[in-house]
Amino acid sequence: MTWHPLNLVVMAEEGQTILEVCEENRIPLEHHCGGNCACSSCRVIVHEGMGALSPIEEDELNQLDDLEDGIENARLGCQARVYGDTQVGSPTTPQSFATGDHEGTGRQLPVK
Repeated sequence: MTWHPLNLVVMAEEGQTILEVCEENRIPLEHHCGGNCACSSCRVIVHEGMGALSPIEEDELNQLDDLEDGIENARLGCQARVYGDTQVGSPTTPQSFATGDHEGTGRQLPVK
């Protein structure tokens, strides 16, 4: 599995969820409901290899439909199981944060 935008390639055991792969490899992926398909915080975007993931089931589809944000190729990390090469990423990780190419917008204050 390749994690974008870092282009980090990690090994996944066949049948592991994307969330499990992320946890094993210390890739930050939110999951407020503990991976129980009760929220959509672990949503990922599938860049390539949608066919290498388990078929989407009704509970997951309902969670994604409730978002109504127009993001295509989305899956829930807690539900999508990996069965081959796939490329995924979080829709909430800005490219600048992932690459370290960002600057603060605050101001300097004297320390007393």
